[in-house]
Amino acid sequence: MSEYTDDTANELANLALPEAAASDNTKIVEQIGEILGASSQTLEEAYLTAVRVRRAEKRARELLAKYAAARGA
Repeated sequence: MSEYTDDTANELANLALPEAAASDNTKIVEQIGEILGASSQTLEEAYLTAVRVRRAEKRARELLAKYAAARGA
């Protein structure tokens, strides 16, 4: 994928996830994916990957924090 595609996908994911959390509307993330997919499957895939990566990172960090708290760190 091009640098532009990756940068745009990352920027959109960085905007969509906090907005979805702030508004308590997880459909925002899906709706953006649908809009992107209607015009560019490549950008849609990059965006969905960026979203998955951020969600996975969040879960991993939460688990690490849980283990650290359990050992009193």
